[in-house]
Amino acid sequence: MNFKKFTVPYSIDKQYSKKAVYFSMEYAIHQPLKIYSGGLGFLSGSHLRSAYELKQNMIGIGILWKYGYYDQTRNLDQTLQPAWMEKSATFLEETGIKFQITIHDSPVWVKALYLNPETFNTAPLFLLSTDLPENDHISQTITHRLYDANVSTKVAQFILLGVGGAKLVDELGFDPEVYHLNEAHAISSAFYLLQNKYKSVSELKEHLVFTTHTPEEAGNEKHDIYLCHKMSYFCGLSLDEVRRLTGLYDDQFNHSLAALRFARKANGVSKLHGVVSREMWGKFEGICPITSITNAQNFTYWADEPLYRHLDADNDWGIDDRKWYLKKRAFEIVADQTGKLFDPTVLTIVWARRFAGYKRADMLTYDMERFEKMLNNTKYPVQIIWAGKPYPVDYPAITQFNNLVHLSKRYKNVAVLVGYELFLSRRLKQGADIWLNNPRVPREASGTSGMTAAMNGAVNVSTDDGWIPEFAKYGINSFVVPMVDYANMHTQEQDDYDLNKTYEILENEIIPMFYENKDKWRSIVKEGMKDVRTEFDSNRMAHEYYEIMYK
Repeated sequence: MNFKKFTVPYSIDKQYSKKAVYFSMEYAIHQPLKIYSGGLGFLSGSHLRSAYELKQNMIGIGILWKYGYYDQTRNLDQTLQPAWMEKSATFLEETGIKFQITIHDSPVWVKALYLNPETFNTAPLFLLSTDLPENDHISQTITHRLYDANVSTKVAQFILLGVGGAKLVDELGFDPEVYHLNEAHAISSAFYLLQNKYKSVSELKEHLVFTTHTPEEAGNEKHDIYLCHKMSYFCGLSLDEVRRLTGLYDDQFNHSLAALRFARKANGVSKLHGVVSREMWGKFEGICPITSITNAQNFTYWADEPLYRHLDADNDWGIDDRKWYLKKRAFEIVADQTGKLFDPTVLTIVWARRFAGYKRADMLTYDMERFEKMLNNTKYPVQIIWAGKPYPVDYPAITQFNNLVHLSKRYKNVAVLVGYELFLSRRLKQGADIWLNNPRVPREASGTSGMTAAMNGAVNVSTDDGWIPEFAKYGINSFVVPMVDYANMHTQEQDDYDLNKTYEILENEIIPMFYENKDKWRSIVKEGMKDVRTEFDSNRMAHEYYEIMYK
């Protein structure tokens, strides 16, 4: 293949003929390619799969992380032990493309590897690596760990994705009409483009679009502007020029704010997040319009095909039988990891996603009396599974995880699993009756795990955040903690309200219904499967990016 005059190697649907390049720090495409940490990667992976299914003229740019994010292993007492092991991906193709970029005033060699669309049914994906013998050890480590905790390394990773990615696009001769930044990690590309391609911010704006995933200003990446300048982030521009172009005059370089000032259009990742983003950024001058395109997940990849076959045939017995089998298969993983034998006929609650404080993994344990009562109910038995990866240096989240591990040792019907990646994510969604999601409103921008849970016959039980307001029909396809005026509540009040309402829903509605009214329970499962099928399939999302953002 000729990578010097690259064209997307499949016939393009004419409604998606505009050339686009998509930058993301992580992609969760398939289990063997471990270059993702969580939700952002799951979203990017589904986006590339849908771009392939719709035959869009898009390529992806990412980074080949030598040690991935981290491997979630255990200490002797079962608590979490982050480990980093070298990854191998022999299915990636060498492109023969090597070039230099400047990081910290020094040349760094970059090579590009290629994921062929036919390998995992995705749009073409190019992955950058600095792990080359031509580079010194420090430069090699830029592409070792996703979201490295060292600030200088992280800034270097942002330069690689942005500047390196934009330069790779030139090396490929792809010449896109649209540069799409999925989060602001790659905004350094704007400085490269200003120096080498577009001679003004107004010209750059015609080609740059930006997706923000973070509903809190404090959660958006900021770095010392002098450090960024010292590390060659601004492609040779002086600090005075950078300040003039970005309107950032303090000592912090706010990557998201720069992206909002350089982009033609931006989007939040749910309708609610669009509102939150417009309120959050509206006080800043010079930002682009912010719309919303709700995140989604690739139906072809995630949905259990036999379940939907039975749904389409209106075969209730088939749905029940398939769900029993899926639960039994998932529980083999529980038994393997914990030695606990879970029962596929028992109501199973799963909480699984990235561990972070605002997501409140351990919320059910805030009231141990009710927790014990639920777990010890012999008439209506319940099983609970927790899984998820905290950031490897997020010590409060790791402590939360470890506390649940210790708690689980007291019960036969509580398990905490490690290795929450694509494979385990799918198995747990297949094994769940209830997919529990209880972030503090409005801190979840979108949250997509509940979409893929519904695609596998699990019922969402959630606080009213992210994508849920666009999906939920209470007692028909899901159960939702009723929205109140959270803005005027203290955190403790919010936690108490959400906890009490969640237990009320579980104790008074869900648990009795699961055992006493199977027809009603099954109807909720079926309605959730139907409602998630089209609107929350990433083919809808990928189409909207072309229609709303790229035109």
